[in-house]
Amino acid sequence: MDKIIVEGGIPLKGTVTISGSKNAVLPILAATILTSGKNELENVPRVRDVTTMIELLQDLGAELDFFEKDKVVLDSSSIYKTEAPYDLVSTMRASCLVLGPLLARFGKARVSLPGGCAIGARPINLHLKGFRDLGAEIDLNNGYIEGTVKKLKGARVFFDTVTVTGTANLMMAASLAEGETILENSAKEPEIVFLAEILNRAGAKIEGAGSDTIIIQGVSSLKPISCRILPDRIETGTYMIAAAVTEGEVEVVNCVPEHVESLIQKMREAGVEIVCGASSIKTKHANPLLSVDIKTHPYPGFPTDFQAQFMTMMTLASGQSAIMETVFENRFMHAAELGRMGANIIIEGHTAIVKGTPNLCGAPVMATDLRASASLILAGLAAKGETVISRVYHIDRGYEEMEKKLSKLGANIRRSK
Repeated sequence: MDKIIVEGGIPLKGTVTISGSKNAVLPILAATILTSGKNELENVPRVRDVTTMIELLQDLGAELDFFEKDKVVLDSSSIYKTEAPYDLVSTMRASCLVLGPLLARFGKARVSLPGGCAIGARPINLHLKGFRDLGAEIDLNNGYIEGTVKKLKGARVFFDTVTVTGTANLMMAASLAEGETILENSAKEPEIVFLAEILNRAGAKIEGAGSDTIIIQGVSSLKPISCRILPDRIETGTYMIAAAVTEGEVEVVNCVPEHVESLIQKMREAGVEIVCGASSIKTKHANPLLSVDIKTHPYPGFPTDFQAQFMTMMTLASGQSAIMETVFENRFMHAAELGRMGANIIIEGHTAIVKGTPNLCGAPVMATDLRASASLILAGLAAKGETVISRVYHIDRGYEEMEKKLSKLGANIRRSK
């Protein structure tokens, strides 16, 4: 397996361009199942989760006409299969997003229970309850979700807890259902708003995306999708934190500052200088880092996908901070690896107590999930000496050419095969 080797202690300086959002493009790719024709997507990040989703769509029968640089042209007219096999679905949680579109278009679907990062339970039962509310018969057999329906019917669906993939899945399915569907306690993430906008451009009738309640009037068909994927807000924040932990100065461009507002506020509390433009953010380490408490919440709260990176920053801050994880119950696995680098972190249930230390020291560490991978790379950039991060296939799932982008900012980082 590949390893990433970092020689730390170099302040990052320069400009970094943010790629398209992984979490935005995956539901858009799934939504192409709802259409019949050539779908054209631009600003598509070339990361492993995206290529896996494209492979899954090809396995269903879609034809990939073009995938060069950041553009994908995918013809969904030829889709004929309704089964998503284990060997593709097992590596990626978002693969369950094909379930709703398959049920809506074909009236049947057989999708392997999804895999992904080992960060805790992300139950799909909320999706299944919603599909049952829309009239589908859903069974679990031999590790597969099997769904059948003559025609999905509009209904009122209430999510017991906020679910991003559940909201996206039901919103896509309801777009071709008969009548009106109301999704209550819906996710408000920018990626949900973006999905609704793109579906509406294709002919769907969706209102309320970005609020608790989304209302969908079903239509008979959708036109092929043509869009440019919005910038990745998690990548944006990761490079902002990279500037802070290395005592550097980095301008992030091709981003949406309001999508990372909660992070900006907390970083400013920690003493980091941040200046926002229309589509850029300048981050400068101007003062000693201060300890700040955070508590993860669904959007617009502090994202769980920033928790690991922010913890790395807090290991270098003066004082003591409390980091509470409320979204996933098993998302502190990076804390032990940071401890190998000299961090002082105590886990108490859903809270990590972080006592700042003047320096981290390079060490061999192991990535446990996608965002943990990023946090360990950030720690390596800030540490004295060499850090070797193994199992970096996690980073390839969600960050496009991370080591190349960091190298352009002056980091001493390389990949070892």
